[in-house]
Amino acid sequence: MIKQMSSCKMNILRKLVTNAKPKLFIRKLATLKNANEPTPMTVFDRKAKVIQKQRAAIAEDSSVYEYIKEEVGYRLSDRLFDIKRQFNLVVDLGCGYGHVSKHISIDNVKELIMCDICQEILNKAKNPEPGVKVSKIVVDEEKLPFENDSIDLIISCLNLHWVNNLPSTFLQIKNSLKNDGVFLGAMLAGDTLFELRSSLQLAGIERDGGIAPRISPFVRLRDVGALMQSAGFSMLTLDTDELIIRYPSMFELMWDLKGMGENNAVLQRPLRLNKNTMFSAATIYDKLYGNKDDDSDTKGIPATFQILYMIGWKPDPSQPKPLSRGSGQISIKDIGELDKIVKNLGKIET
Repeated sequence: MIKQMSSCKMNILRKLVTNAKPKLFIRKLATLKNANEPTPMTVFDRKAKVIQKQRAAIAEDSSVYEYIKEEVGYRLSDRLFDIKRQFNLVVDLGCGYGHVSKHISIDNVKELIMCDICQEILNKAKNPEPGVKVSKIVVDEEKLPFENDSIDLIISCLNLHWVNNLPSTFLQIKNSLKNDGVFLGAMLAGDTLFELRSSLQLAGIERDGGIAPRISPFVRLRDVGALMQSAGFSMLTLDTDELIIRYPSMFELMWDLKGMGENNAVLQRPLRLNKNTMFSAATIYDKLYGNKDDDSDTKGIPATFQILYMIGWKPDPSQPKPLSRGSGQISIKDIGELDKIVKNLGKIET
């Protein structure tokens, strides 16, 4: 009887040990494991990107490779001048070497905060025209330190294509803006470097037996519009532009991308590119896309950079609203009689 009781107690203890404590222990291990694993939104290695930018910034000839960002910064600043308003507080998010900031004047901006993820780049960044109050801080685009409803304008020039959680960044930007504040940005998107991507993929299939993520993915136009609308922006304006740059060969293109700090930073990227694969990709690139320049009659390769420009406003009651449905006074079927309509404009109620 005593043996039976002791065996029953032992069975109960075994059940308690096997059913309770191990479950709790496994749950804790799973929590710790998940905390260290990358989230589903993690596509880029942000630490590697900082290192790449630091290496590019400390080079003596770093300014030689900034021709694309200089051009896009000039075009983005031109869009800023179209907004007839003087902004009290402006943030240049991912300012780089001051591609946009150097065009800013006191007529547009009173105070400017220049931000970048790399301190070495901030040290070389060019300031705006005299009269503008300037401060420089290191900021991660995925974790903005600004208070809600505190900024009048946020500018971003060619840095958001390395952000992992773009919806969260858009939401943080919108929350940081004051009512009727504006976000003005430009980012690489769509078909950027499609020639280089396809050449490396074909060479990888031929030499390595498969495709590796050697070029980072780029967002599409319609996706950005949907993300900005989901973040709460109003009066969206999106447009694209293409810059096609000619290089002697694929090797000069890859060298310049490294000098820009735009090397591959995909989290699952291969650590090296085989010599045979690289030479094969250069040959494929030249065969598929190589052509002669009409002016100099020299052969080279084109590289396409598709730039997405975006403008979004934080909603405010003072902003214009669409008229209610059915309130129009002119029918589309009368568009052929445009001259008569123009003469009668004075009689139309507004």
